[in-house]
Amino acid sequence: MRRVRVVLCAAAVALVSWSAGCAIGPSTSAPAPGSPTRAAIDNLLARAQVVASRPDAPGYQRGCKAGQGCVFGPSWSDDHSGPAGYDGCDTRNNVLAADLTDITFREGTRDCVVIAGVLADPYSGRRIEFTKQDAGAVQIDHVYPLAAAWDMGAATWSPEQRRDFANDVTYNLLAVSGPENQAKRDSTPSDWLPPDPAYRCFYVGKYLGVAVRWGLPITAADRDAIDDVAAGCA
Repeated sequence: MRRVRVVLCAAAVALVSWSAGCAIGPSTSAPAPGSPTRAAIDNLLARAQVVASRPDAPGYQRGCKAGQGCVFGPSWSDDHSGPAGYDGCDTRNNVLAADLTDITFREGTRDCVVIAGVLADPYSGRRIEFTKQDAGAVQIDHVYPLAAAWDMGAATWSPEQRRDFANDVTYNLLAVSGPENQAKRDSTPSDWLPPDPAYRCFYVGKYLGVAVRWGLPITAADRDAIDDVAAGCA
C-alpha cells in the first residue's frame, strides 16, 4: 500500500505565503512559530465573503446510524477524492500520522494505525502524550466546524463535496487537545479562540484558509474577531 503522509506545512501554499500547518513551537507571548503574518491574514480577509450573521439551515444531522441524516458521510471515511483518499487508511489516522511526532504504528497495519505519539497542541501549546488506550486525549478538529459549514452553505452542496470537506486533511483537519476540541465544539472565531494567545494567529489563518478554499463565508463578528487577532500578528 502507498502510504500518504500529509505534510501540512505546505498546505496553504496555493492560498497564502505562510505555512498553514507547520510544526508549532513552545508557547511564547509572541505568535508561535509557523503563524501567518498580519499581511497574510489581511490578504485572506480581503478574499473571504462576509455575511451579517450565521443562518440556521435545517436538516443538519452528522450521525450515520439508522434514521440519521449522515449529511457529511461516515466519520473519517477513506472514501473521498481529496489527498489521502482511497489510500487504505482512515482519515483520523492520516491526521495523527501527519501531526504527531515520535509515532508508533500498530504492527501489521502497514504504517496506518497510530497507537502512540506526541502532539504539540496547536491550541493550548501543551505537549500531549497520545496512546491508543487514552485516545480521547487527542482528537481531530474541523477548524471550520461541520455544523457551521452546513449553515453557511454546505447544506446546498452535493453529498460528495460534503464528504470531501469532512475529510479535508490538507486545510481543515488538525490533531488537537481533546478538552480544547470539546470546548470549541462548532464555534467560530467570534465565539472561541485558542486559550493560549500565542496560537491565535495560527488558528485564524487556518480558519480563513478553509473559508477561502471552500468558498464558505465568515460572519461580520468573525471578521472583527479575526481582525483583532491579526493586529498582534507579526
